[in-house]
Amino acid sequence: MSSVDLKIMRGKVENINALPTIPSTLKRLSVLIEKPKITLDEISRFVANDPALATKVLKMVNSAIYGFPGRISSVSHAIMLLGLNVVKGLLLGVSVFEIMQKSMLGLWDHSVGCAVVARLIAVKKGLKEPDEVSVAGLLHDIGKVILLLEFSKEYESAMEDAQTQGVIISEAEKDHFAEGHANVGAWLAEKWCFPRNLIEVMGNHHRPQLSRIAQTETAIVHLSDIIIRARGVGFAGDNSLPVINAAAFEMLKLTEADIKEILKEMENSLEETEDISQA
Repeated sequence: MSSVDLKIMRGKVENINALPTIPSTLKRLSVLIEKPKITLDEISRFVANDPALATKVLKMVNSAIYGFPGRISSVSHAIMLLGLNVVKGLLLGVSVFEIMQKSMLGLWDHSVGCAVVARLIAVKKGLKEPDEVSVAGLLHDIGKVILLLEFSKEYESAMEDAQTQGVIISEAEKDHFAEGHANVGAWLAEKWCFPRNLIEVMGNHHRPQLSRIAQTETAIVHLSDIIIRARGVGFAGDNSLPVINAAAFEMLKLTEADIKEILKEMENSLEETEDISQA
C-alpha cells in the first residue's frame, strides 16, 4: 500500500494559505498569525471585522473551556484577558469549527471535550497557564482536519482500516501517510508561531514519553484525549480506546479522589459547552 510522501505533506502545510480547500477565514487568519510580531490589537481588529467569528469567540470565551464563564461581553476584553497564545489557539479552533463539522462529524465535540478536561487537570495540578493547556487540547487533532481536506480519499481509507482492524486512527494512518495527524498538527503550530511547548504537546499527544520541554502538559492532553474518548464525547476517527501511557499517568500523580473530582467537574462543564456546537 503506497503512502502519501513526506515532502508532499509538508508542502501542503507550508502552503496552507494557498490551498483551495481551506476556507477564506482560516486563510486570512493563518496569514495574520504567522507574523512574528503580531499584536493583540491587530487580532482584535481582525475579529471585530468578522461578526460571525466574533460571536463564536464570545461563545467560547464564556464557556467552561475558560476560567470566567458568562462574564465577558466584548471581544477586545476577552483578547486582553486571555493573552496572545490562547487567543491565537481559540481563533484557530473556531475557524476550523465548520470544517470539522463537515469533514468528520463529532471531531469538534471531541476537541472541545478534550480542551475542557485538559483545563480541569491543569488547574488540579496547579499549572500557571491552564488556558494554554486547554488550547493544546482544543487543537490537538487539527492535523486530522488538514489530512481530511487535502487527502480525503486516503484519510477515509485510514478511518475504514481503523474500524475493520479495531485500532486507533493514529495507528491506521501509518499505512497511508509518511507522518500522522499529530506531526501535521505540530508543523502547523510551528508555522503559526506558537510557543515550543504547545508545538510539542500537539506533536506528542499520542507519545507523551517523547516530550522534552512540556512533559506535564503533554501528559495532560494525552490523558484528556483518552478520558473524553472513554466518556463517548464526539468522534476522533475511530471507535477504539487508546491505552494510557503508564509513565505519563505516573508523572501526573493524580489520586483516586483527584480523578473522581475531575470526572464530576467534567460532567458539569460538558453540559455547559453543549451549545458551542451550535455556534
